[in-house]
Amino acid sequence: MSTDADFEIYVVTAPGLEPVLCAEAQAKGFREPTPGKGGVTLKGGWPEVWRANLELRGATRVLARVATFRAFHLAQLDKRARRVPWAEILRPDVPVRVEASCKGSRIYHAGAAAQRIERAIREELGAPASDEAEVVVKARIDDDLCTISIDTSGESLHKRGHKEAVNKAPMRETLASLFLRQCGFDGREPVVDPMCGSGTFVIEAAEIAAGLNPGRSRSFAFEQLASFDAAAWQRLRGMADSGAPAVRFYGSDRDAGAVSMSRANAERAGVAAFTEFRQHAISDLTPPEGPPGLVIVNPPYGGRIGDTKQLYPLYHALGQTLLGGFSGWRVGLVTNEASLAKATGLPFAPPGAPVSHGGIRVTLHQTGPLP
Repeated sequence: MSTDADFEIYVVTAPGLEPVLCAEAQAKGFREPTPGKGGVTLKGGWPEVWRANLELRGATRVLARVATFRAFHLAQLDKRARRVPWAEILRPDVPVRVEASCKGSRIYHAGAAAQRIERAIREELGAPASDEAEVVVKARIDDDLCTISIDTSGESLHKRGHKEAVNKAPMRETLASLFLRQCGFDGREPVVDPMCGSGTFVIEAAEIAAGLNPGRSRSFAFEQLASFDAAAWQRLRGMADSGAPAVRFYGSDRDAGAVSMSRANAERAGVAAFTEFRQHAISDLTPPEGPPGLVIVNPPYGGRIGDTKQLYPLYHALGQTLLGGFSGWRVGLVTNEASLAKATGLPFAPPGAPVSHGGIRVTLHQTGPLP
């Protein structure tokens, strides 16, 4: 497990969006990205782990798979866990927490499995165990095959470090970035969000256009590992090629609090110079000057805010406004009810697979350029 040794890196994402994250990883030059259930597998060493945490906008967390072995009973698990080169991975002075899961295996007690691995780490390395530890060792025992991974992210990667103010039922940044990518957004066209909430879609779009890395303002669990090279990490963080984009990004909301929240979040993210937020109703929405681009919106839906029946007029008004004034613009709309999307009257293509957003299954509906 030296710094330049290759191993498997598993990047977790929202189920249903694995191919979208895979395309992002491919575009970022990661090796052998392969989509699977709930994430994407990459090949690389510790520098690729750091880079995945820093650069991949659609990643929820990054796991470094450091060992795989068969274990048919707890004594065997204990013995084989002691052979993992812990000193090359963990630091003896940094507390760790072990989490285990068992499925279809002769070892079926996850708590007992976690205790054995925790004891192996403590006795072989000297690292203390703590329920509050930032460094988490994850053991998955599936069909008697034990895979040991290190959670290198710490806090979920949607926490970019900029959004202090949030509205009701906010869109997670990771999800917003993947929906933008699904809509074909590459940073070279304007984006309008007419129900911007805390500004997530607009700020994500502006960051993508400006070449700003999503993890630039936060810390990560991998900084507490034995494999961490602070000088190499600082060089990697300093390599971002950022600059002012050629287009601007616009948000509006009828709620004055949402607008001021969005402005404050954009300021913290460093994109205030090329974002614009205004307070007005959907019926007052007009396209900005310049070329057409993408309208992307996450309106209220019944299971999230309010009663579904009361929302049909809102969706209808949104559709009429866009059809009346946004010729040439594409639309991406996120909702949990196909009937609400239909109420807009917009010419949506058949939708993709639903995705979990705050425990609700939502779907991205897309149009081509509006007539």
